[in-house]
Amino acid sequence: MREVAVTGLGAVTPVGPTWSESWENLVRGRSGVGRITLFDPSIIPVDIAAEVSDWDPTRLDRRDVRHLDRSTQFALAAAREAMNSAALKPGDVSPERIGVLIASAVGGISTIHAQMEALLRGGYRRVSPHLLPNMLVDSPAAHVALEAHARGPNMATVSACATGSNAIGEAFEIIRRGDADIVIAGGTEACITPLFMAGFCQMRALAKPGADCPAAACKPFDIRRSGLVVGEGAGVLILEEAGHAAARGARVRAMIAGYGSTCDAYHMAAPDPGAIGMGEAIRLAIERAGIERDSLGYVSAHGTGTELNDRLEALALRAVLGDAVEDIPTSSTKAATGHMMGASGAVEAAISVQVLIDRIAPPTLNLEQPDPECRLDHIARNARAVEAEYVLSDSFGMGGHNAALVFARV
Repeated sequence: MREVAVTGLGAVTPVGPTWSESWENLVRGRSGVGRITLFDPSIIPVDIAAEVSDWDPTRLDRRDVRHLDRSTQFALAAAREAMNSAALKPGDVSPERIGVLIASAVGGISTIHAQMEALLRGGYRRVSPHLLPNMLVDSPAAHVALEAHARGPNMATVSACATGSNAIGEAFEIIRRGDADIVIAGGTEACITPLFMAGFCQMRALAKPGADCPAAACKPFDIRRSGLVVGEGAGVLILEEAGHAAARGARVRAMIAGYGSTCDAYHMAAPDPGAIGMGEAIRLAIERAGIERDSLGYVSAHGTGTELNDRLEALALRAVLGDAVEDIPTSSTKAATGHMMGASGAVEAAISVQVLIDRIAPPTLNLEQPDPECRLDHIARNARAVEAEYVLSDSFGMGGHNAALVFARV
């Protein structure tokens, strides 16, 4: 099987409009959580989220950008940054050998919400002809293909909050089996809308905001945790067959060593209380990477800040890694970025790669009283220097979707 390298990184997140700015702020421990400004939150009981602040779509320099859903705008910006960092220009590579696998858990919900209001306000003639293309989950992948002149495999794998990780994992498999030499892979999301937020309120999954400090709301692995904070953004990686990257002189930032994907088949909203599926995805990724379980130098945890998810993730990690899990530095960045749904796994994959490059890992913000049932080597408060040869990133989604990736230093 062919080896797969990571040659480019790009992102748009609540802590920065680019990957470089996002990474710098994550390491510094800055939070992107604040009051909702995208709509009037007085109609729901929660008024906090992690928005991409001061987003200016005109930076994309496309005539039709005003017609694109916010999630597609994020994907285009992140893909462009990733391509630039990989020194990849349209025309440099045979278009048939470039694929795109960028997905979203929710799709163009901002467009759907706006166009439903237009329909109810003024009838069907007020509905935009851009509605259908923009509401589709695969719209970001299609637009990135147009941008990159990529005619290879193009799709959007949807697996709720595991979407970004699955997109990268399946792109990895596409290259390994020889269907493409390069795949632009990742996830994007822009779901901070009244309907989506109301749904999470009804599920009682959102963190209880503090009166004075929204940034302190999400507390992954802390015994005081009360739920997640919804975020938005995009993460994109350029995956490339190792020999192809070497031939064009591309900088290899890391290798993808292993990928595992499973399903709990237990419940649509609740995770399996035995964490069996979570553990199996992690085990598969490590086994396929061909490494010993104690070889991991860092874990980029899913860590949503919900009571069940954090405890069961810790259980799954311990089931696979044994007592060694207490010696592997671990952190969750969702207290800073919010839970970006389909984009989270992709951004966390970029974090994993950067940890290998810079040998420093970002902290879990707001973690002051670790839950005794989440006995991990938590990186809390401040970033920590790590000597990692291999890094694990895991993601778990509603419906029992589980995905894990192992990255290796070069």
